[in-house]
Amino acid sequence: MKYPLFGLFFSGALLTGGFAAAHHGWGSYDAGRLVSVTSNIQQANWENPHVTVVVTHENKNWDAVLAPPFRMSARGLNPDMLKPGTSVRLEGYPSTRMETEMRAERIVVGGKTYELR
Repeated sequence: MKYPLFGLFFSGALLTGGFAAAHHGWGSYDAGRLVSVTSNIQQANWENPHVTVVVTHENKNWDAVLAPPFRMSARGLNPDMLKPGTSVRLEGYPSTRMETEMRAERIVVGGKTYELR
């Protein structure tokens, strides 16, 4: 290769581009409108970049984007607390793009409130 540093840089840019695309900003959530949903967890994913749960609200499945796993752990939450069937209350901001998605600011599990931001 005539320019090995260019090839190395280009390869690195391609590899990290996927990570940047997977982690979106918070601008697509309506911070002027707080939503509260109380439901049992249908599904939970404890993985980067954010923990997510699916709950049912008004006969629709809602995707709730929580904090990253390291922050959830630092706040006292763990995967066993968010198993399917667990009753939770989520408070957060609805998505401006997806009708049934929210950015959760706090979660109540077992009667205890956890601030996520």
